[in-house]
Amino acid sequence: MSMLAIKHGAINLGQGFPNFDGPDFVKEAAIQAINAGKNQYARGFGVPELNSAIAERFLKDSGLQVDPDKEVTVTSGCTEAIAATILGLINPGDEVILFAPFYDSYEATLSMAGANVKAITLRAPDFAVPLEELEAAVSKDTKAIMINTPHNPTGKMFTREELESIAALCKENDVLLFSDEVYDKLVFEADHISMASIPGMYERTVTMNSLGKTFSLTGWKIGWAIAPPHLTWGLRQAHSFLTFATCTPMQAAAAAALRAPDSYYDELKRDYSAKKAILLEGLEAAGFIVYPSSGTYYIMVDHTPFGFDSDVEFCEYLIREVGVCAIPPSVFYLDPEEGKKLVRFTFSKDEGTLRAAVERLKAKLRRK
Repeated sequence: MSMLAIKHGAINLGQGFPNFDGPDFVKEAAIQAINAGKNQYARGFGVPELNSAIAERFLKDSGLQVDPDKEVTVTSGCTEAIAATILGLINPGDEVILFAPFYDSYEATLSMAGANVKAITLRAPDFAVPLEELEAAVSKDTKAIMINTPHNPTGKMFTREELESIAALCKENDVLLFSDEVYDKLVFEADHISMASIPGMYERTVTMNSLGKTFSLTGWKIGWAIAPPHLTWGLRQAHSFLTFATCTPMQAAAAAALRAPDSYYDELKRDYSAKKAILLEGLEAAGFIVYPSSGTYYIMVDHTPFGFDSDVEFCEYLIREVGVCAIPPSVFYLDPEEGKKLVRFTFSKDEGTLRAAVERLKAKLRRK
């Protein structure tokens, strides 16, 4: 879709990356690290200053104290943390349960590991977890449940009640929990709850996160996984043969970023709240059925008022005829039919870009 957007000069509200730069103090820290000669291979599981900064931030956010050397592993983005976790801890034939729609690397990496994938569908309008359906899906072969909160692509935040119910299932059935929390600082209506902080869950949870979304530095690919030593051992075996080590000077800069004052995160939330309001109001004015988004920088909508049969068909029309790019979410389901009425927009763009996209939508889209 991004390539098609470039071809047709469409405004890209599809792919989830900012069109503005990260903070100067973090970029300056990277430059200083390069000039200081921090340019050779890093320690495989992360440079000490970053591992410590991650542990400090996790303590502040979740209340959990972790050992930076034994329980924190720095990876090349959260996508590698996901891959190392799955390839290091999942064996061929193991069953893993996902919540659809899901970030597409989950299914791809599980396929590489030879896992059997089950999907529990979160349905509009609120994308609540169907707990009875989840309970029925857990079997003697279930090795892990994977969650993403705040959730891409729906913008849903898992509630404490949902997390506690999932936790109870994990503990009752001796199931691991893999938690992708890259959007933990992009929350608008409630505080983020890390699954590892639910009583009794740290020992069976891998928490994955990254720098890119929070600091608008997606091209740096700095991620991490936090897990107890027995799970860290497995994911580090895979990490050693995926990337071995992550970019050294960027790790030094990431440590500076994670030690930013709380005012940075407050300002981030204010900025994204303003961006969200522009897009939300524009999508409603253009005629979409708009679903609530409590976190991430995505909004999910129903495109059916415009008379198209599928999300792919609508998104192609949107690029060619309206000049705006969005993502067709059917690719985020095991059964693409479940997503064909939906479209995902991102508001990770500057306000001028968002207003220009909204004007195009309001001027050129017509309900049928």
